[in-house]
Amino acid sequence: MSMGYKQFGYVTEPLNPVFRSTPPQTPSSAHTVKNGRIHNGKQRFKCQGCGRQFIEQPTKKVIDQITRDLVDRLLLERISLAGIARVVGVSEQWLQDYVNEKYAKVPRRVQVTPKKRGG
Repeated sequence: MSMGYKQFGYVTEPLNPVFRSTPPQTPSSAHTVKNGRIHNGKQRFKCQGCGRQFIEQPTKKVIDQITRDLVDRLLLERISLAGIARVVGVSEQWLQDYVNEKYAKVPRRVQVTPKKRGG
């Protein structure tokens, strides 16, 4: 994901702490101004009180832990990624990123035991 977002599914916590996808929940949230557009053309706003940037109606959704556990169980059943994405209701791109993240956490050491020689 080249947008600067963390690689945790659809979590909309960007690496830049000033930018958020949801409006601030402070009393100053009524004082917002337009602040350009994001990469796909959606309007970006800025809170004049706290300086946070946000998008009014973000389309990214957070994948909850229950869904992640279900995906883990389905992966163990060796079901295709397209089938898992269809049944669970996540995008194939999110699922591939999730599988890659899981794979990267697996240690890559090979346990080799020496064979007995001779008889």
